[in-house]
Amino acid sequence: MTLLADYGLRTRVWIPSGAIVELLGEFGVTPGGARAAISRLARKGMLESSRTGRLTAYRLAPDAAAGLALGGAAIAALPDSAEAWDGRWTLVAFSLPEAGDAPRRALRQRLRWLGFAPLYDALWVSPLAPVAGVREALRDAGSGAVTVFRARHVELDAAAGRAPLDAWDLAGISRQYGDFVARWSPLLPRIRAGGITGTEALRARTAVMDTYRHFLALDPLLPSRLMPPDWPRHPAREVFAAIYDGLLETALGHVRETVARFVDGAPPDLGAHTLADLLAGLTPS
Repeated sequence: MTLLADYGLRTRVWIPSGAIVELLGEFGVTPGGARAAISRLARKGMLESSRTGRLTAYRLAPDAAAGLALGGAAIAALPDSAEAWDGRWTLVAFSLPEAGDAPRRALRQRLRWLGFAPLYDALWVSPLAPVAGVREALRDAGSGAVTVFRARHVELDAAAGRAPLDAWDLAGISRQYGDFVARWSPLLPRIRAGGITGTEALRARTAVMDTYRHFLALDPLLPSRLMPPDWPRHPAREVFAAIYDGLLETALGHVRETVARFVDGAPPDLGAHTLADLLAGLTPS
C-alpha cells in the first residue's frame, strides 16, 4: 500500500498486475507472495481491479485513497501538529466483559495506532482531539461501556501521582528515533552526490516512509518544551524529508520504466508527491 500510495495516489492510475509483482520483487517478495497480497487487498476493498483482454490492472479504491491522503497529511505535519497542542487531553475509559479478551486486544491495538497510550489499564490518553477513527474504534468495542472526554491535567502533591506523559515509554521512543537517524543518515551524502539510482532509490524511499510513519502513533505529539531535553523528533524529520523528497525523481523514473514494459501504448500517468504536497492535502481523483 505504501508503494501504490507513493506513485498512484493523486491520479489513482491503473497499474498492471505484472508491474506491481515485479516492483514488489525488488523488495524480496516472491511472485506468488505478491499476487496473494494483491488479491488479499482487493478482497478487503483496498484495491479495485480492471481487466482488458489478458491484462489485469489495479488501483487504489476511493476510500483507501482518501484514507491514505489523510494519513499522509498527518505524517507530513507531525512536528508542527505537536507544537500546536492546546493543553487538553483526550481520555478513553472502558470496561469490557471479562470474556472479551479479543475485543479488548483489538480496542487497545486500535487506540495505540490512533496515538493513545495506557495511563492505567482501562484509561487511555492522547493529546489529540477525538477523531472519526476513535469513534469507529469504540463502536467496535461491542457490549462494553466506554466514556470519552477532554480535560486538562491537574498537578497533585502526592508522591504517587501519575502524569499523563507517564503513559509513554519516552526512553524507548527516543531510542527508536535515534535508531532511525543512525540507519538512514549515511544515505544523505550519496543522495546529494546523485549516487543512488533505480531499485535502490525505490527501496529506500518506500522503506523510509514505511518506517517513519509509525512515529505518528509512537510519539506523544506534545510540544518540544514539554518533552525531555534533546527529544529527537526534529532530527528524524529532517532525515526523513531529505530521503523521501530527495529520491522522488529517481524512484519515480524507475517505477515508470518498470510499468512501461507491461503496457501497450502510452503508460499510465504515474506521479509522486513531496512532503509539502502531502501537507497541502492531496485530493485523489
